[in-house]
Amino acid sequence: MTEAQFTKELIDTLIALGLIEDLGGLPEQACHLESLLSKEKLSALFALDITTAATIAADKQVQARLLLKESAVLSGLEFCRRVFSCLDKDIEVEILKQDGTYIDVGKGEKVEVALIRGSARAILIAERLSLNLVQRMCGIATNTRKYAQIAAPYGIKILDTRKTIPGLRAIEKMAVLAGGGTNHRMGLYDAVLVKDNHIRAAGSITKAVENVRLYLKEHPEAGVRLKKDIEVEVASLAELQEALDAGVNAVLLDNMNPDQVRQAIQTISNNKKSCFVEVSGGVNLSNLATYLIEGVSAISIGALTHSAVNIDLSLEF
Repeated sequence: MTEAQFTKELIDTLIALGLIEDLGGLPEQACHLESLLSKEKLSALFALDITTAATIAADKQVQARLLLKESAVLSGLEFCRRVFSCLDKDIEVEILKQDGTYIDVGKGEKVEVALIRGSARAILIAERLSLNLVQRMCGIATNTRKYAQIAAPYGIKILDTRKTIPGLRAIEKMAVLAGGGTNHRMGLYDAVLVKDNHIRAAGSITKAVENVRLYLKEHPEAGVRLKKDIEVEVASLAELQEALDAGVNAVLLDNMNPDQVRQAIQTISNNKKSCFVEVSGGVNLSNLATYLIEGVSAISIGALTHSAVNIDLSLEF
């Protein structure tokens, strides 16, 4: 399975679970989207929205406007299209503003970002799931933009982390990209990041790195999806030196203050090493500028996702 196929499966499962959650259970409790939304099951699916089934004629057609109600970076509009089209392939979603666009919205104003035309019943069933996900993605993209704009002049990347809501990682990392950030590892399968607990369990940085190299040699299939060099987390200059002596070309400087980061970069220079340097831990908007140090390759920030605030959007007929 390719990375694109894997991501599509995750997103389709997310949509299916969102519909199950909203409609109080579905035929056969299916979690596979194609099966769930088969032609034979759609009529039963639509009947589960009691209010819509009771008030809206089955053949009623409408146009709805997706409205942005506060300044934000857009993200998730194509995903919004996917949610609506799953319920009715004839629904037309006209995207008016592209993902990654920052839109300034004045107080009390609303900006149209998409138009949805088609079955009123399908649009109403998909409304809240679509809004929840797009609001979340716009919030992450907008939050990421604040960090990325500060770091960009220094050529330092802003990385996300695995601190995402379970089941939402694929779309949350898409939102980071829309905001100008960079995806770190997607999971445990596509990178080797030796962290403090790995090191403690292995006995030392040297032993942990040796174990990784041996494992990858004995299990070449495990390395097929790896996108980066072995990276090791270090919390002191002594640990950094051990990692460099082990031949590591990527390090994560964990919870170091700016002065310690400078010392670490000097240590790397003294070893005449070309090394990817990631800073992580305790970095926020108020102190980000102090970590924009020559020699730093990237700064990973869990707050991009775990502290993002949803953006206010609404769907109106």
